[in-house]
Amino acid sequence: MSTNGMESWAVDLKDVGAIYPFQGSEVLMVIIGLVFWIGWHVLQTRHENAEIEADMAADRSGDETREAIDRY
Repeated sequence: MSTNGMESWAVDLKDVGAIYPFQGSEVLMVIIGLVFWIGWHVLQTRHENAEIEADMAADRSGDETREAIDRY
């Protein structure tokens, strides 16, 4: 069974052409990958900033920090 339409590899490969799926869409895949990568970093930074802000707001008085320092 052949998934690429070739019955034998005993041919001149310059006559075969591309043998992988989605040929010609490499640029589109790179653009989608970059958008996903940058978007993930933006979302991750927003989430981390919100988490840090929540931690800072919870310890505005400094009591938790003083208690942690006193324990050690």
